[in-house]
Amino acid sequence: MSNTLPETGFVRLRQIIGNPARNLTPIIPVSRTTWFDGVKSGRFPKPVRLGPRTVAWRVEDIRKLLDSFGNAA
Repeated sequence: MSNTLPETGFVRLRQIIGNPARNLTPIIPVSRTTWFDGVKSGRFPKPVRLGPRTVAWRVEDIRKLLDSFGNAA
């Protein structure tokens, strides 16, 4: 299954870092621990709380992150 970003809205972590059990390829191939360490340090965007046990990331924030990776090279 292809894993592409929608135009707008929110994405869950498994959509960003992938999930082999669900056959989702990663957009940003890092581990869950690396992702949350990056969120804590400010390298990756902070999530938005959608409910008591649900967080997601704004697609716009993920696109900005991907753009910054392209500019780093």
